[in-house]
Amino acid sequence: MKTFVINPSSIIKNWYLLDASGQTLGRFASKIAMLLMGKHKCLYTNNFDVGDYVIIINAKKIIVSGNKNKDKLYYSHSGYMGGLKIINFEKLLITHPDRIIFHAVKGMLPKNILGNKMLKKLKIYNLNEHVHVAQKPEKLEGF
Repeated sequence: MKTFVINPSSIIKNWYLLDASGQTLGRFASKIAMLLMGKHKCLYTNNFDVGDYVIIINAKKIIVSGNKNKDKLYYSHSGYMGGLKIINFEKLLITHPDRIIFHAVKGMLPKNILGNKMLKKLKIYNLNEHVHVAQKPEKLEGF
């Protein structure tokens, strides 16, 4: 049996459009991470970026189960003494709904340079419109 090695120039990257309205955060983020890593392809290799581009619309309509609306906390730090800021899910959903999906997907990707490259292929929009019409994204229904 011969060893198969992927040529990076032969990787075809598609664009996918996903609608976040009514989706549960964790399950939706895991599917996005799978698309970004390329695990849905038969050519998946963990040392190459074979994943696709993902566009998410209606990020403000994402839902969580249970009491996570009030209990789920997001932390940020300015780097200065006493610079810790804590905000819960409800307030972050009002101010920056795109950051909720971004943080969920970021936690599911590899923590290295390759994971950072994968995360740059994620485009999140709060409304129903996006600016990537020229890429002709394929809409995934029931994903």
